[in-house]
Amino acid sequence: MLDLNDLYYFVQVVDHKGFAPAGRALNLPKSSLSRRVIELEDRLRVRLINRTSRSFTVTDLGQEFYERAVAMLAEARAAEDVVRRRVVEPSGPVRFSVAMPIAQFALANLLPLFMAQFPRVSIAQNVTNRAVDLYEENFDLAIRAHSAPLPDSSLIARSIGCPLRYLVVSPKYLQDHAIEDTPQELSNHALLAFSTPTADETWTLHHVTGEEVTIPVSPRLLSDDFVTLKLAVEANLGIAVLPAFICRSELRNGRLRRVLPSWTAGSVNVTLLSTTRRNTLPSVRAFAEFLMAELPSALEVE
Repeated sequence: MLDLNDLYYFVQVVDHKGFAPAGRALNLPKSSLSRRVIELEDRLRVRLINRTSRSFTVTDLGQEFYERAVAMLAEARAAEDVVRRRVVEPSGPVRFSVAMPIAQFALANLLPLFMAQFPRVSIAQNVTNRAVDLYEENFDLAIRAHSAPLPDSSLIARSIGCPLRYLVVSPKYLQDHAIEDTPQELSNHALLAFSTPTADETWTLHHVTGEEVTIPVSPRLLSDDFVTLKLAVEANLGIAVLPAFICRSELRNGRLRRVLPSWTAGSVNVTLLSTTRRNTLPSVRAFAEFLMAELPSALEVE
């Protein structure tokens, strides 16, 4: 088994293009570095470096060995970091942006749990449905809810979940209005729709068999706030499409019921975004790991 220290010294000699400059950088005698590299070559039974009093070149095999040595040292540092992250208690600020429905209906109960677990971490939460710029606006993380794929960027994207969207109605509305088990029949009812900048006047519904139907929508109420829509449904004003996690408790206690239970209005993607900055702070890393572990279950119905 090779000594990682020998790999480190070899890499330093190659990086500094010579034993003397590497020795100065490491504050070690040139002769010590030369001896370690010679011993390494002897164990490998190959020549890694051609050196004379006037020249210093890395052999072809030495170059390939150098690239593997760099990777091995990086993995060793990563392994050490895993241990250090567990030992060092996360502390300091975390600034993140989150879509409003995620903040209201999934994350609100989780934040106190995280902060109790990590008492030295402080949280600055920005609630907005706007696509913030993590770099320009100095956010560590962002949680976005989206239907279309996110644009390509240098950000690291991790999927948290894809909760379904249900058609829901109040029991009183069902008593007063007969609803047949066909999507096309929905146009005969009062519809309550969520408004987005790119929203069109249709709903695309998906059957459990894979069938897809698009129906026209002329909403009686159009709103970009899910709380307003849910309250309007509870007030017997009509049928709405809501992400399942938003109406989870109301479906369980019977205050709302699903319409066309074999159909859904597709799903919403929930994604955690982070920057590619190196040396991510332990506080940010701990919060991201917490979100990836806990938030998916908060987005489920069951």
